[in-house]
Parts: sequence; C-alpha cells; structure tokens
Amino acid sequence: MVVDSGNNNLLVTKAKANFKPYGIDFPQGPTGRFTNGRTIVDVISELLGFHSFIPSFVTAKGKDVLQGVNYASGAAGIRDETGQHLGDRITLNRQLINYQHTVAQIAKLLGGAAAAADQLSKCVFTVGIGSNDYINNYFLPNLYPTSKKFTPEQYATALIVQYSLQLKTLHKFGARKVALFGLGLIGCAPAELAAFSPPKGTFVDKINSAVQLFNGKLKSLVNDLNTEFSDSKFTYINIFGIGSGDPKAAGFKVTDSGCCGGRTGCTASAKPCSNRREFVFFDEFHPTEAVNVNLAARAYKASTPSDVSPIDINTLANL
Repeated sequence: MVVDSGNNNLLVTKAKANFKPYGIDFPQGPTGRFTNGRTIVDVISELLGFHSFIPSFVTAKGKDVLQGVNYASGAAGIRDETGQHLGDRITLNRQLINYQHTVAQIAKLLGGAAAAADQLSKCVFTVGIGSNDYINNYFLPNLYPTSKKFTPEQYATALIVQYSLQLKTLHKFGARKVALFGLGLIGCAPAELAAFSPPKGTFVDKINSAVQLFNGKLKSLVNDLNTEFSDSKFTYINIFGIGSGDPKAAGFKVTDSGCCGGRTGCTASAKPCSNRREFVFFDEFHPTEAVNVNLAARAYKASTPSDVSPIDINTLANL
C-alpha cells in the first residue's frame, strides 16, 4: 500500500510517480502519487471531513502541519535496506525522525509541549508499511540475503519485532489513535505474476502466504499495544481480507495486468487504459483509485466484523 504523495519527488530513485500518466484523474495532476487518482489515505481524509489533501512532509510549511502531514515514501520499508536497489527512499526509521521534527514545529506553533501533546492526542495516525519488505527485499533473493537467513515465519517475526519498536517511538512522541494497515494480496500484483508465472487465473501463493504470516502477527501486536498503552487505541485494518472478495462482483474486469504498462511498469511514454474503473491495478504494483475508494470505505466504516480489529477508523476518530 503506497500512499506517498510526493516525498520521493526530489530523491535520486527509480521509485517515482511525478509524471503522467500517474495522476491522470487527480485534480492537481501528477504529484508523486503511485496511482491514477486518490490514494487510500486521500479518500480516508475526505471521509474524515478534511477539505484538502494532507500535504507531503517535503511540501508541508508553517501552519500546514496542524492539519496533518504525510511521511510515506515509495519503496521504503520497516527494514532500512529494503528498496535500496531502486535508489534513495525515506525508511520508516527516517520517517519517524521527520515526524519528530513536525512535533517540534507543532509545539512552537501552539506555544509548548503540553499544547502539542493535546493536539496530537486528537489526531488519527495511519501507518501502512511492510509490502516493500517482501516485494523489494525478501522475494528478491539475488539482491537481498533475507530469504536465505530467515524462513517466512522467522522473517515475519523479525519484521514485527522491529515494527513494534518503531510504533512505540511513534507513541512516545504523541500518537494516541493509530490505525495499522495490514498488507494486501501482493502475490496478485501484475509484476509478481510476471516474475513467478503461476498458472493462469491463480496468484503467487508463497508471497500471499508469507504476507498472511505478517498480518497475523500484526493483529496480535495491536492487542499487545492496546494492553501496554491504556492511554491509546491501536487498531488493525484487514486490507488482505477486504481485498479478497470477487473483484468482478465489484465491477472490475481486469485483475492481472496494470492499466498503464501492463506487467512491466508505467513510463511517461506509456498510454494508460481509458476504462480505469475496470482495472484493479494502475501499474504493475499499485491499485487504481477505484480500488483505493473501496478499501478506504471499509477501513473507515467496516462492512463486516473481520474488516477491522477491534474498531474502524470512524470509531477511532470519534474516541
């Protein structure tokens, strides 16, 4: 789930989306969002009542930060080395340092640490990371040693141990309402279908199985964090489950190829499909706005009890 809204634009990296046809359906055109329109957090911010999109960390200036800040970075992971073959990216550890700069700015704007803590306690934090630790690390054995060092079970545990410390840092610096997005069906991404060639109509089961190990441990971590921090509420958003329904029933006709670039990647010279609402993927990895709208709607207001654990984002915001 990439929700970068422009933090990678000035980095030396292949993980960029600040050119057409990315943003073809977005009001401001290409911004660095890895989709044709809005990301899942753009839609959630609208559902929460925001009138403008949350600015990226690199563009947020002055009082902008009081509305919220997006720290996400394409190709970044829980682990520092994740995605390094693509170039620079803002790892989760670096994102947390950036967040601490914002906290200091808020304290300055509001006249002190106590006022900043009060403001932050009312904010909703969404964190969705880990996909790249599989796509751009574990399942690239020629570039990264992790799959030789860890079984999928051990790797999921190693990721969660590190993620837990990172989330505790987030809490230490004021986060009190935190929605953690599980990983989606990344074994269904067109790029993975091209790389692993499963039988037609099927997905890369070993990737989806590995992801589910991570998700199970993340759901348990949410319970542990809620027990440890009585002043806070963490919740798990089951993106894998929400995304597991029949796409055809939701009006999607093309599930195995990206609207732009098919299975090989969306470039500035690529011609995107015109029927974008019928595609699950916009490029070889990232969902279309139509999918993001569906995922966001159920993250915000759960349709079934399995969508979230224990509460949805609407309930979280109103605590």
